[in-house]
Amino acid sequence: MSPVGPIDSSTTPRYAGAATFARLPRLDQVGTADVVVAGVPFDSGVSYRPGARFGPTQIREASRLLRPYHPALDASPFELAQVADAGDLAVNPFSIAEAVETVQAHALELTSGGASLVTLGGDHTIALPLLRAAAERHGPVALVHFDAHLDTWDTYFGAEYTHGTPFRRAVEEGILDTEALSHVGTRGPLYGKKDLEDDRRFGFGIVTSADVYHQGVVEVVDRLRQRVGDRPVYVSIDIDVLDPAHAPGTGTPEAGGMTSRELLEILRGFRGLNLVGADVVEVAPPYDHADITSVAASHVAYDLVSLLALRREETAANDAIGATHA
Repeated sequence: MSPVGPIDSSTTPRYAGAATFARLPRLDQVGTADVVVAGVPFDSGVSYRPGARFGPTQIREASRLLRPYHPALDASPFELAQVADAGDLAVNPFSIAEAVETVQAHALELTSGGASLVTLGGDHTIALPLLRAAAERHGPVALVHFDAHLDTWDTYFGAEYTHGTPFRRAVEEGILDTEALSHVGTRGPLYGKKDLEDDRRFGFGIVTSADVYHQGVVEVVDRLRQRVGDRPVYVSIDIDVLDPAHAPGTGTPEAGGMTSRELLEILRGFRGLNLVGADVVEVAPPYDHADITSVAASHVAYDLVSLLALRREETAANDAIGATHA
């Protein structure tokens, strides 16, 4: 059975109808899917500007303009895989601990049939339960983390679960493959040199935004691919990895960031990696202008969906070859 694709824009204007991601069918309309997009409207873990709870809705609105063929990857992701929108997860805004448990449970439920999950945040706190779910499915995973910040701090005001601590907790819980961890796009002031020393001790390699500028996309992609290898890899993208010129609508903006073009080109260089899940977080519409941030995030999510769809096709092709030679 052929996958059910997005609404035809030649018969229904893009600005009409329900705003699912890329105007794709809802999960309850197709029953099962190969790639699921889900929102987590949660920002109780932020340390500066709130507003990311409105991110999933705004990303979906911006995604109305996405089209079904991806020329840079020469792929039609919605034909290669059934992609569906599961809507938003209802998480408790007053209890971070309960919210983390809810996200983990829903992520496991949404991937129970073998589907891959792309999550729209929400603040970066949600990366921890998503990584827990990914590790339960695949074992400790490699991580490529795009962000202006390290997010490996210990606590804020004594709180262990915030948007600045998820990857420290993930290392402590043993759900990350510490031989294959990378930050990309980091920049800006830190609390002290110990932040970098702790981060290195956890196993992270760092590609700063300045490295991307000086070395270029091709060299950065090569470094990341060598570090990840054929391990199952999770990609977590804080939209503040982009310069505020490209993503003003976010909670903790830092000058000197990457361009949206650089981010998308690095992602496209991940084709063929064993990608098992991804998130795009920290889009805060109250600080956005002309939907600049949500447009960028919608394209980032589209590229992640495309990579996952291509990965499923490549895996199916390899399995078919293996069956022929068996």
